[in-house]
Amino acid sequence: MPERAPIHTVDSLTGTTPFYIAHRGSGDNWTEHTKVAYDSSRAAGARAIEVSVHSTSDGVLVCHHDANLSRLTGVDKDIENMTYAELAEFRVDARQWLGPSAAPQPIPKLSDVLDACAATHVVFLEDKQGTNTKVLLDLMDTYPDSTGHFVWKQDAGVKTFEDAQARGYKTWGYFVDGADKKFEKYAARHDFVGIYHLAADADIQRLVGFGRPTICWEVHTRSRRDSLLGLGVRGMMCPNIPYVMTDVPAATADTFATGLRAAGDLPSTLGWAFQPLISPREATVTLADDVDQSYSLGSMCPIAGDEYSIEFQMCWPTRVPSSVQAGLAFGLTSDSPYQPLEPGPAGYHLLLDDKGELRLYARRESGASESLGVLRTAPPVPGSWISLRISVESSRITFSRPDAEEAKVSVTTAEHRGGYFTLCKAYKGKVPISFRGIKVDSA
Repeated sequence: MPERAPIHTVDSLTGTTPFYIAHRGSGDNWTEHTKVAYDSSRAAGARAIEVSVHSTSDGVLVCHHDANLSRLTGVDKDIENMTYAELAEFRVDARQWLGPSAAPQPIPKLSDVLDACAATHVVFLEDKQGTNTKVLLDLMDTYPDSTGHFVWKQDAGVKTFEDAQARGYKTWGYFVDGADKKFEKYAARHDFVGIYHLAADADIQRLVGFGRPTICWEVHTRSRRDSLLGLGVRGMMCPNIPYVMTDVPAATADTFATGLRAAGDLPSTLGWAFQPLISPREATVTLADDVDQSYSLGSMCPIAGDEYSIEFQMCWPTRVPSSVQAGLAFGLTSDSPYQPLEPGPAGYHLLLDDKGELRLYARRESGASESLGVLRTAPPVPGSWISLRISVESSRITFSRPDAEEAKVSVTTAEHRGGYFTLCKAYKGKVPISFRGIKVDSA
């Protein structure tokens, strides 16, 4: 007889630290606020999902974050002015963020989503229009043990929490900032409080000090999870559930051929406009934004042990600009963004320049970088792939360019032995740099 699936309630969810809620259904991994996202995040282990709600002109409650369809469908229409039949013609398109193989998805009815999960999981519900309090609460009341499975989510200063609490529901009031003594005015009236992940650490600690379990949104990385835990945050509203909920690598090679960004792979600047381009046909990822940019390969991290090798290929597909460098940073202690041209965490970076010099740098906590060794090779040719290899031992690092040279350089160093690494476009400008064939061997 198959084992019965566990039942998750508000109390069982929040009885652990940290606890996780799939933000928009874990929108770093699946098309946000769609049934695919809600179902997939639960299958990946999420005990709770976060759902934004709008009502169509004919009174159908649907799951969508924005009042307007522009960002996610490309059509400038407001949900409140559309019938459900009209809305059903459109698809949510997250390919710009997730990769070209992320199939556009329909906007789901709220009732279909809740029918699938309200009896077994926790749902944080927010009425984005602010006009559907009664009809939404009435719907919530129809599900068994509804007060054990739903949390009413709202801006901390909005008064609809009173209607939710009157029916026995716990509420989560979130703060965009701590200005104008909003914490003092509103924190005590909610069961849970929330704050944005980019808030100042001092503000986060001050909110935690009000004694309500604090939930931070949106937690994309393990490093931010850990820093928030250190500040006293207990709940992580997370758009990257299969990655942030674990501390083990999911793969030993890149998955660019799937056309989907792997869980844990993130650009140094979060946001759809900065997502590197994934090509399933070429099995490549290309960095081409007008900034020095990195692309963390968290899906393969942390690498276990002090001895391992990383192989990768890179190519300037159009032209090789003068006085530029690109390559890979490694030995990092976390998935915090690492950009060789910017102050940041300590680690190593191996960069190839336009003259063919392959140079290993060590960056200290102070931000200062020191060249540890250089291998002079043939200059890169536009459109030609370059193979590079890094071998890490307990007290030595060896780097080479196997495609063109037999020579290699070994450096005695044991300074950085963290298990995270990232691709690096260490120059500004929109000249693209592509990567492929990334493999880790930690035997």
